[in-house]
Amino acid sequence: MNRYRRLVSAMALGAVLGAFSFAAPAYAVDDLRIIAPAKPGGGWDQTARSLADVMTANGAKGVTVENVPGAGGTVGLAQLVDQEKGKGNVLMVNGLVMMGAILTNKSPVTLDMATPIARLTGEYEVIVVPAASELKTMADLVAKLKADPGAVAIGGGSAGGTDHILAGLVAKAAGADVAKLNYVPFSGGGEALAAIMGGHVVAGISGYSEWSGQIKSGELRALGISSAERQPGIDIPTLKEQGVAVELANWRAVMAPPELDDASKKALLDAVDQTVKSEGWKKVLADKNWTDLYLAGDDFGKLIAAENALTTDVLKGIGLIQ
Repeated sequence: MNRYRRLVSAMALGAVLGAFSFAAPAYAVDDLRIIAPAKPGGGWDQTARSLADVMTANGAKGVTVENVPGAGGTVGLAQLVDQEKGKGNVLMVNGLVMMGAILTNKSPVTLDMATPIARLTGEYEVIVVPAASELKTMADLVAKLKADPGAVAIGGGSAGGTDHILAGLVAKAAGADVAKLNYVPFSGGGEALAAIMGGHVVAGISGYSEWSGQIKSGELRALGISSAERQPGIDIPTLKEQGVAVELANWRAVMAPPELDDASKKALLDAVDQTVKSEGWKKVLADKNWTDLYLAGDDFGKLIAAENALTTDVLKGIGLIQ
């Protein structure tokens, strides 16, 4: 009987230890609110909801998403800075696009007023031309830009956005007169695609996923991609390897309110770190074809400062801001 009791006790202890070994660690933040500063359905909204879903699946309690659209995300940023000050249970999704919106909208609130938590994901940009275009390489496009930038219409997303910034960087690297850049903004990838295919613009710029189907089918020729190195599974040369010293990622990140105490900031950093290292988040990246560009804390803060300086310089050069 004693031997049986010892066996049962050992089995019970093993079960308890096993539960502790395999259970996900508790989240340091409960009732977390994630602000998506855009309407439902877009990239920022998808990022916010994916974070919320993975956190909840990993054991976080009470995670919710709140959409606060308007003015390129600056309405949401204003709420984060002004109304959520000091709150340790709030995050806001943002990205490179917001930097341009802050500058072009002359927003009184800026990213340096918030607390940087982490860059999460990114997508690299491609420069494309129609399959029938005379432009075969980036060298061909660079030559046309240097000769007469005003004659080279380049289509992309909204004025001051990532596509526009890349166009300006490429023109500058090509030695062209950036002030004469002929950029044509469109409200969506479909409109830009129609303009490219119809010959209304010489070239187009967008995130790779936007036009990957047309690139693979041969309808569009990709001249270059804005990554530092060639991307796995994407047979497109980088801008850098073709002599155009430009690298740019359309990143997405999370920020926290200003005036957080050290404990609250650490709790948010830990919660995000736990999430992005989970299998659930890895599955999200794979399912959505998002590139993992995780960069947390002070290192992310330094990136924000560097990207803001770059964006300001480019938008001044192309005449969008003074």
